[in-house]
Amino acid sequence: MSDNTIAVTGSTGRLGGLVARSLSTSGHPLRLLVRNPNRAPSIDNTTLVPADYSDFDAAAQALDGIDVVFMVSAHESQDRVDVHRRFIDAACAAGVSHIVYTSFLGAAPDAVFTLARDHWATEQHIASSGLTHTFLRNSFYLDLLPHMVGTDGVIRGPAGAGRLAGIAVSDIAEIASSILEEPTHHRGTTYELTGSEPLDFDQIASTLSRSSGHSSTFHNETIDEAWESRRSAFGAPDWQIDAWVSTYTAIASGAYGWVSPDTAKLLGREPMTLADVLGRLDGQQ
Repeated sequence: MSDNTIAVTGSTGRLGGLVARSLSTSGHPLRLLVRNPNRAPSIDNTTLVPADYSDFDAAAQALDGIDVVFMVSAHESQDRVDVHRRFIDAACAAGVSHIVYTSFLGAAPDAVFTLARDHWATEQHIASSGLTHTFLRNSFYLDLLPHMVGTDGVIRGPAGAGRLAGIAVSDIAEIASSILEEPTHHRGTTYELTGSEPLDFDQIASTLSRSSGHSSTFHNETIDEAWESRRSAFGAPDWQIDAWVSTYTAIASGAYGWVSPDTAKLLGREPMTLADVLGRLDGQQ
């Protein structure tokens, strides 16, 4: 294990928080970059430094003396790629040498899932920056599937019979932590991280029903219905509705129904299933 301090972003969220706690348990010195120190978790062996991705000067100062950064992608926004680029440029200015970035499965300029295009653009900027890097292209989080169920017990979206091999946040955190411990072994590598269980939304709804004891079903909306239901319910801007709807159309396209060997190889075991994740979530309530 290297004695160099690792910078971890996103520690106020679930993924970044799990990574920070894992590295802290191993005794590794950490610097947590947080927008709001009042929301930062209390973790041993850590130093809190206020920094925002969009603030070049603050980010560069926060990263001074850091060799390795765990960069959790920023919250969804129309200018997220620009925000990412500023942070990456700040990392370069601070002398960072390696970034582990949480990208998305199938990141490409023409990805059906619109937000995967943002991740591709971010990957391109990191690759052209001169920084060594590791890209974790994560599938959709299994942990979020219960939140897709409406108050009436229905999951609505134009996913058709498409399947999703989603992944547990805790499995991604375990993988990220091990890579951050020994980043030199993963330089220039892109990992495709999926679960091992491709499920369609009828199967997802059945699994959610068994776990919760409440009936969940799936309604395959048309694309027009999906746009209208989200516009009327949330009044969100078009780019955001497009992202939400393309979540389902990307699954319908088959882009997320395949199983990557990378996850089991990096974990040294099979990844968690949806039932495993739901059981753990129930135990935390």
